[in-house]
Formats: sequence, structure tokens, C-alpha cells
Amino acid sequence: MNFDLNYFFNVSLDLTKYIKLTLYMATISTAIGLVIALVLATIRFFKIRGLYELSNVYISFFRGTPLLVQLFIFYYGLPQSIKALRNVTPLTAMIVGLSMCGSAYMAEIIRGALDSVDKGQMEAALSVGMTRSQALRRIIFPQAIRVAIPGIGNTFVDLLKSSSLAFVLGLTEILARAQMAAASSFKVMESYLSIAIIYWIIVEGFNFLQKLLEKKLAKAY
Repeated sequence: MNFDLNYFFNVSLDLTKYIKLTLYMATISTAIGLVIALVLATIRFFKIRGLYELSNVYISFFRGTPLLVQLFIFYYGLPQSIKALRNVTPLTAMIVGLSMCGSAYMAEIIRGALDSVDKGQMEAALSVGMTRSQALRRIIFPQAIRVAIPGIGNTFVDLLKSSSLAFVLGLTEILARAQMAAASSFKVMESYLSIAIIYWIIVEGFNFLQKLLEKKLAKAY
């Protein structure tokens, strides 16, 4: 069969209606994951006894197991064991799964960025009367964030693409809609090529914004 250009444009237009949900899942998950990652990175940076070991287990689990398995645990497994979670929605389970998985990767990115800052700066801050938390907030973090931005940006892109797994939980997002279109029309190439191009445009648009941010943060250097 020949490539149906007219159908390609029509299905692409239809798929754009679901971009909002995909961006919502990726953005919220990245924001929540970043908060968790900052806590984990701080624990690992200061090697807080007790919490340090727990953070190692957390990061090891979420980096060492497939995201799909984690989603099945959050949506199908936990509700069987915890009654309060039986009414969890696919969207909530998806955001929780993406957030926790993303946080494990971002925690290591931020920890590496913190370690890249000269140790003498922490010692200098402590010598003038700052507490460790003040030195971290005012001196170390502002320098480390510039190093961490590319890695955090890559994590956002990964979460954006991983949000396509929402269809396995029964959530109709952009990939699920493309699958429906391909199944009903038998125009597989047109349907999946359209979704590939949509993802590509979104990611390239974000990469452009990320480069502008990196350039702005690098001015002082």
C-alpha cells in the first residue's frame, strides 16, 4: 500500500489533542522527582547515618528495575495489599511511578554536581560562621545546579518518552491513541510515523529551551 499523506496529516492533527496530557505527566513527574532528588542528594552529600543507607537502597531499586515493572507494582500490586490505594487512578499511578523513577536518576546527577564543587568552598563558608545547610543553599547549590541542568534535562526527556507506557495502565494518551488509529485504519506507518515526529518536535523544542537556560547560567563563568 502507498503512503497515505492525507491520512498522515489527519491523524497527526488528532494526536496533537493528547500532547497536553503527555506534557502534564512529564512536567509534574519531573517537578516531584526533583524535590525528592534534592532530599536524596543532600542525604548522600552529607552521608547522614541511617538515611544514607536507605537512600542507597531506594536509588538502587528504582535504577535497577524496569519502569514498566514499577508501574505494575504501583497500579496492580500495592492496591491488593493496601486498601487505601484501591481507588488509585491510572494517571496518579503513572505520575507516582515516573516521579520515583526519575528522582533516583536525578539524585545521582545532583550528587555528582555537588561533588564537582571545590570542597574548599564549604570549608570557607563554615569558617565565616555559616552552617552546613546555609553553605549548601547559598554557595554550593547555585554552582552545582549549572552542572546538573543537562542531566536533569535529559531525565525530563526520558520521562516524557516513558509516559507512553501509560497505555498499559489503561490511560488513553498519545501513544494509545496512535495504536487505536493504526488498528482501526490498518495504516500503521502513517499512525506511528506521526507520533514519532510529534515526540521529536517536542523534544527538540525542549532541547532548544534547555540550551538557552544553560547559556544564561554560564554567563557568570
